[in-house]
Amino acid sequence: MKQKIHPKYSPATIKCACGNEIKTASTKEKMEVELCSMCHPFYTGKQKLVDTGGRVERFKKRLAKRKTTKPKAKAKKAKTKPKKSTKKS
Repeated sequence: MKQKIHPKYSPATIKCACGNEIKTASTKEKMEVELCSMCHPFYTGKQKLVDTGGRVERFKKRLAKRKTTKPKAKAKKAKTKPKKSTKKS
């Protein structure tokens, strides 16, 4: 390895917004994070799966409505003949 080109690798402290401190080694001595494994919902098991705005219920309601009503028959357009060109060549 080449000498004097690598950054200094030293003990580091990572502080979370929840107050948790993690000791590790890094090129930065101090780091601050918003979420860690102690407070992140995925790791704590307190994850909430929320149906945003009742989307599933609204879909089921629309689906039930479509099943009960018959679709209307579309009126066919009357075919018209294309106009003849009046330009003289």
